[in-house]
Amino acid sequence: MTNDKLDRLQQLRNTAVQGGGADAIERQHKKGKLTARERLDVLLDDGSFHEMGLFVGSAPAKFGDSKNHLGDGLVGGAGRINGRRVIVYSQDFTVMGGSLGERHAEKILKLMAKARALGIPIVGIFDSGGARIQEGVQSLAGYASIFRENTISSGVIPQIAVILGPCAGGAVYSPGLQDFTFMVSGSSHMFLTGPDVIKTVLHEEISFEDLGGASVHTGKSGVAHFRSENEVQCLKCVRDLLGYLPSNNKELAPRTGAAGDDPERRDSALGEIVPLDPGKPYEIKGVITSVMD
Repeated sequence: MTNDKLDRLQQLRNTAVQGGGADAIERQHKKGKLTARERLDVLLDDGSFHEMGLFVGSAPAKFGDSKNHLGDGLVGGAGRINGRRVIVYSQDFTVMGGSLGERHAEKILKLMAKARALGIPIVGIFDSGGARIQEGVQSLAGYASIFRENTISSGVIPQIAVILGPCAGGAVYSPGLQDFTFMVSGSSHMFLTGPDVIKTVLHEEISFEDLGGASVHTGKSGVAHFRSENEVQCLKCVRDLLGYLPSNNKELAPRTGAAGDDPERRDSALGEIVPLDPGKPYEIKGVITSVMD
């Protein structure tokens, strides 16, 4: 390969790694958010990430933005978390708002299929405005295919969704189909339609946080399971969670040593916590405390 071709390859690589460009990255940082690649740096073991589809270009738009964005707003590939193999993908909000287009969806689908074939967990980092409308029905069809893959993988491999930005419309269905969902207070939002539409249609005013913030989904709706104060803390919690999960449905969960609790221990309180009358409530946390080590 000539030096000119090598230089051209390196130039393309540098362009792809920059995502939406320096200005877009700066805007992301000003919001207190990491970029798609910075998030993967926190999530994965150092030096373990092997990217797939770096040079995949955007599909031609039906109207609007027709620029060819290398990577199509998605950074994905294979890596390791605490030494264990995982498949990961991270939506890049600096590229067309992290919107899902045809090639963007194809990359996710290939990664999901790869994770299931290898029998290893998949972690998706979501930061997206939803379907890329300028690509027409292809973007919506991409969502449908992703949802199908979610259901096929359900109960086979762990699927983890990390919400690190605004996720609206089609962008919220896939996280809802996955096993565990993480959110960050103040910056993570999930809703089918935003406050402006609600104000127009229902004549009600509501904030992003009250409509679909981390406190709502971890405290009321139950859509999300973990809430963190910042992105770094959130991604480290994902690393911790994977330490408790098997890689697939054919493996046992990891063991970290003796629990120090007699497996034959009996607790008479269990006989009284659940009332005989099915109409009476009881405190489920008491059951969990008695049963667990």
